[in-house]
Amino acid sequence: MEFMLDLARAEQLAAGDALRLESGGLIQVRAADEDLIAISAATPALLLRCAYHLGNRHLPVQLDAERLLIQTDSVIAEMLTGLGACVEFVREPFQPEGGAYAAGGHHHHHGDGHDHPHSHDH
Repeated sequence: MEFMLDLARAEQLAAGDALRLESGGLIQVRAADEDLIAISAATPALLLRCAYHLGNRHLPVQLDAERLLIQTDSVIAEMLTGLGACVEFVREPFQPEGGAYAAGGHHHHHGDGHDHPHSHDH
């Protein structure tokens, strides 16, 4: 099925979200596979150290229970190996953390509920 998604502003869609069609049907969002690096470590402390270095470089990172996922980058893979991490090249969906300013990936404007020519302190 072909359709056009025309939103007033960009929204972050994640795997498992759904779009409701005008007909009432749903289309489920599915993330495409990407070339990624799966990072694991012998200890939680080492994995945290790797996460620190990735964050220090402002790289998008998916946080899983026992591993980190990043987009493929041979220089970063070499750095992680140098830190003592295990790197594995994988192909799977990538859903990185939204970051401190993403507000969970959803941005909503909440108006004051009425329209008139004065301002409010909220």
